[in-house]
Order: sequence, then C-alpha cells, then structure tokens
Amino acid sequence: MERLLHYVWKNKLYAPESLVTTEGLPVSVIDTGVWNTDAGPDFFNAKIKIGDTTWAGSVEIHDKASDWLRHRHDKDKAYDSVVLHLAGVHDAIIYRTTGEPIPQALLTVPETVRRNIDWLIHRDISIPCLPCIREIEPVQLSSWVSALLSERLERKTKDILLLLEQYDDDWNEVFYIILTRSFGFGINNDAFERLARSLPFRYIRRQRGSSSQIESMLFGQAGMLEEASDCHYYRLLQKEYKFLRHKFDLQPLSGTLFKNLRMRPNNFPYVKLAQLAALWFHHDALFSLIRDEENPEQIKKLFRVAPSDYWETHYHFRHASPKTEKLPGLNALHILLINAVIPTLFAFGQKNNQPEYNERAIRFLESLPAEKNVIVSAFCNAGMPAQHAGDSQALIQLKREYCEKKKCLYCRIGFRLLKRLRL
Repeated sequence: MERLLHYVWKNKLYAPESLVTTEGLPVSVIDTGVWNTDAGPDFFNAKIKIGDTTWAGSVEIHDKASDWLRHRHDKDKAYDSVVLHLAGVHDAIIYRTTGEPIPQALLTVPETVRRNIDWLIHRDISIPCLPCIREIEPVQLSSWVSALLSERLERKTKDILLLLEQYDDDWNEVFYIILTRSFGFGINNDAFERLARSLPFRYIRRQRGSSSQIESMLFGQAGMLEEASDCHYYRLLQKEYKFLRHKFDLQPLSGTLFKNLRMRPNNFPYVKLAQLAALWFHHDALFSLIRDEENPEQIKKLFRVAPSDYWETHYHFRHASPKTEKLPGLNALHILLINAVIPTLFAFGQKNNQPEYNERAIRFLESLPAEKNVIVSAFCNAGMPAQHAGDSQALIQLKREYCEKKKCLYCRIGFRLLKRLRL
C-alpha cells in the first residue's frame, strides 16, 4: 500500500481538493519534491502551501501515521526537515525530535486508479498491459524504449565493474569471462561462466601456442574428459589435461552442468567450447583488438575462426558425423556482440570516462537486427516494434525488470494507462 501512495503522490494522481490537514487547513502542492530511494524522508525539496504559509522541505509517506513512531522517526534528526506527513490512515499524532508536531494530511487513492492498478498487477498474465499498448502515443513509447536501453546498459555496466573489482581491473580477464558466458547461448550461460571462473585466462594465454592444450583445458575443466575412449584425439586431450591440471592445480567441474537436450547439434556445448578454444588460439588479446575496431563487421570476422580439424566431423566426442564447417553462424555472432562485446565496450567507456566508446557501443547495437525471441515478438505484436538490437534489448529490459517484477507503478506504460483512465 505504501508503494502505491508514493506512486500517487509522485505522479499527482490524487484529487487536489482532497488534501486537507488533520487541522482542517487546505494543502496546495507546488512541487511534490524529488523521490528519494536512499535512507531519509521519501521526497526531498518539496514545496507545499498549508493554509496561508508556504513551506519548503521534505515529505514522508506511510500506510499509517503510527508508522512514523514505529520507525522511530521522532528520534531521528534526518526527519526534522519533514514539512508534511501523508498517510492512508490517521491513527497517531507525530512529532519532530524537538517535540514540535508535524502537519499531516490523508492521502487517498482514487478508486479508478486503485481498480486499474489491481488490474495491472494482480492479473495472472505475464504482460497484462499488452492489449492496451496501441493506445499509448508512439512518441511516448519511443522515449520509454530509449530509457529502457540506457537502464539495461547501465545494469550490465554495473555487473562488469564488479567483475573488474574482483579481477584487479584486468579487462582481458573480465572480457574472457563475459564472452565465455555468452558462448552458453542462454541455456548454458551459468555453466560456461563457472567454467571461465575456474580456469583463469592467464593459463590459457600461457598455452596459446597449442590449440590442443587450450582445448584440453576447456574440455577438462568442463568435466568432459572423464570417460574411457578408444578415440585417439580424445585420449590426447586427456593426456594434455592431466599434465596441465597438475601444472596449474586445476579442479574440474562436473560435466552434468552442461545441457545438450533440445538443442541443434551446432549449439552443443562441445562445439561451443571448440569454437572458444579456436578463438583464444588465434587471438591473444582479443579485447584490445575489439576496443580499437570501429566496424562491427570486422569484429565478426575476428570471431569467425574454425575449430581444429577434429570438429569438422564431430559434434561431440562419442560419434563421428558428416563433415561440416563449425564456424559460428551469423545469428550466433550477433548474440555475442549484443551480450559480450557491446556491454564491455560501454562499460570501458564509463570506467575510463571516454564517451566515444559508449557512443560506439550504441551505434553497434543500432546496426544489428533485432533479436528474435518470445519476449520481443510479444511486444512487437502488441504495437511496440523493434527496429534493431537496441530496441530488442530495451524490450527485454522491460519484460525482465518491470513486467516480471510487477513494477507496473514504475513503468511509463503503466503510468500513461493509469493517468489516462483517471482523466
């Protein structure tokens, strides 16, 4: 309920004439203030006229007035700046630490707003507003999509900066982890990230003169060299891994972490690990090459390296298959750019205060086709088209961070629908 009261106040969805203090004085809102998401009063720098007096200060909101006392705000000097306390229920008189009473007013939620918020939040459907999206003006949807893309890039940047802290600002190591995770292509992302964290990139760089040794470390750490086999290449990798495991004191993961079910053979984790091994065999400092590249097509060429000859006739170790080239496909390359290259470039620009990298990252996104998945298709069919990968990333952000978390109150689509219905 308190979150709803915050929303009603922030967006002025209340009936203005309904704001009256418990002493009977009319309240006029000049400025609702700046919403505070940290400790302290809920809204800073508000400007309120109570009766004939204009006040500048903070506004605090609770479900019940007695929550002020329960939260011990009457003992906290940070709340002495509050000039108006709003509550859904008045069941107590409240005071500053000085003992001075604070003006209070009842904040009510209009029935139409309450009803439609219930309709948005409590319906048993993943995206309840889909039937209404076409009613929102295109310019407002476009503005929201731009904001969502910024949110997604900032969220990914935050994750990357945390990795940098863990790995002593080593961009090559961090990019290795991010790229390896992306080679999981969704279903194996977590397993591939665990693999990267268990096998430091510096070990791979030390053995990069041998493609079989790089493969042996990746497959061995993934727990995929544990079986007996009469395959010469498999036994070679086992022998290499036994030596390297001892050399670097490695502890392999369980092969059961990696999933093969309901996959096309080209997406088997064996093939993806072979492609990764080829990438590190051919490129010692891949992120440095990417960082200096202005053209996404050239970056794709860096990724289009063929695995060792063995993989031309295999999708896994158990059986041979017809000879086919195992280069990453165009769609796979786009996914790697979207999920690994572009976020890392953006984070690099943020970390080093070099906006040209941020601009390049966004330009790359806008040059790639929109992703094709159930999330993007649902919004496109409802009237939010995705023209490029930047749009599809924004729609994924909308679904994951707002729809799935039932944060309709913080979504601009939800706000527009509620405000229009109120009017």
